[in-house]
This record gives sequence, structure tokens and C-alpha cells, in this order.
Amino acid sequence: MKQNSYLDNLEKEAIYILRETAAQFENPALLFSGGKDSIVLVHLAIKAFRPGKFPFPLVHIDTGHNFPEALAFRDKLVKSLDEKLIVASVSDSIKKYNLKETTGRFPSRNSLQAYTLLDTIESYGFDACIGGARRDEEKARAKERIFSIRDDFGEWNPKLQRPELWDIFNGRTQKGHNTRVFPISNWTELDIWNYIENNNIELPSLYFSHQRECIKYNDKLIGVSEFTPALDTEQVVNTRVRYRTVGDMTCTAAIASEALSVQDIIEDIKNSRISERGQTRLDDLLSESAMEDRKKKGYF
Repeated sequence: MKQNSYLDNLEKEAIYILRETAAQFENPALLFSGGKDSIVLVHLAIKAFRPGKFPFPLVHIDTGHNFPEALAFRDKLVKSLDEKLIVASVSDSIKKYNLKETTGRFPSRNSLQAYTLLDTIESYGFDACIGGARRDEEKARAKERIFSIRDDFGEWNPKLQRPELWDIFNGRTQKGHNTRVFPISNWTELDIWNYIENNNIELPSLYFSHQRECIKYNDKLIGVSEFTPALDTEQVVNTRVRYRTVGDMTCTAAIASEALSVQDIIEDIKNSRISERGQTRLDDLLSESAMEDRKKKGYF
């Protein structure tokens, strides 16, 4: 009962933030990747606004390197909700701006998403973008406010953020500025999974144990795909894995796991001492400030 009460409080806070966003901004959007955190956001939006339509569209910044399972789930969910989905392509931004992609064995397009996101914000006139970031994911995330201001260039300066006392959120922005809103910022990975279990929320199959061919790369397991074919010199294993996060196939590692249910995953997380991004996102391991550097350039 205590746990349910705690989750109820997190839910109430998130719904309050979503409603404040709808009230304070003229043209918000909800950033949706098809991952567990954005799926929980959609579930919270249902509780906040149904039986009416969402007061914002869903926006997917498509890197072109997505898991097919995540895209299929995205389309299925959006169809069932009968809500508007806007898909913006990073591949189009690469061509438009002649962008140079990251090189290396397992490159990521994450840093290039900023160009696509900023173009999408300008094209549709969005004044706020709701995202599923959480403070426990990564140290740069921990610096975020619930209402996080971005300047005329889409850049984030942690020293210029506003205090947020007594659950009062200030959505006033200068012309050309944009606000990122993080309703589940105070949630942990364990909170997310407990909420998923309590609310019987459906997820892509990627999150549960399944058989997959993987490349053994240092201490990581990278799924073999059209974007990550195995080299002749690399060891490939066919093993049972699951994903803690769903990012680019090119930079997201799987973990060995037999977890077939949400309760199994909850037990796994209780025994883990490494954050989900720290364990599985290769692009965050490039430097100590990799995430913060991307956020300063307009990343989510």
C-alpha cells in the first residue's frame, strides 16, 4: 500500500505538470520515441486529458537507426489512440545541412537529432516540448529543471535555469526561446517499472528476454542488424538478452537476461548498481560530458 501511495503521488505530480504545460503554453508537443518512458508519458496524458483529445501532437525524431519493434509499437499505439503523430527525419537533416556523421565501429546519430528537433520546433511553432527524461538517468539530466529553458539557438545553459519552489512552474519565455518539460523527472527506473506493472502498460517486446544474435564488443552485447553487421574478426553469439533502453541500434547495447515479465525486470533492477544509460548507451561513454555537450547544442 505504501508503494502504491508513492506511485500515486508521482502520477499526480506528472499529471499536474502535463496540465500546467497545456495551460501555460500555446503550442506544446510530446516527444515520443516508442521507448518505455515516453510510453508512460502517453499513459499519463491519457489520464490527464481523456476523454478529450491530447492538447498536443506526438513528435518522433526518427534517426533512421531505430529498432523495428519500437517503430511497429509506435504506430500501433498511435493508431489505437487516434492522436496526431509527426515524424521528423534525421536523414533529411543530414542531407539538408550536409552534416558529417559520427565515425567509428558503432556510431550514433544522437548528436544530429538536435538539428532535426530544432527545425521541427521552428516549422510547427512549438513553444514547449514534453520529454521523458529522468534525473536518475545521467548526471547531466540531474541538472535539469521540470521546465527547462532553451535559448534562441536551442541551447541549454544550466546556470540560467529558474528555481522551482513549491511546485510552481514558470512557463513565461522570451520570443524565440523554447521550454523542455520533464513530467517524470523525479521518477527512477524502478518507479517506471513499478508503474508499468501497476497499470498493466504494454511495451515493445525488446524490453523482455528474447533470443538475439549479438556481437561481443568489449563487455557489451550489440545486436546484429543492417546497421551493425558483424565483422569477420568479431565473435557473434546467439543468446537471450533484453534492452534497458531503446535508442539507436548502432549505439545501444543489450544485456544478458532471462527476465520474461515486468516483475522479473523489477527484480533485476533492484540488484543492479549501474544506471540504464551507463550500462547500455555507448554514446554516453565517449566522454564524461557527452550528454551535457549534446544538450547544450539542443538535444532533448
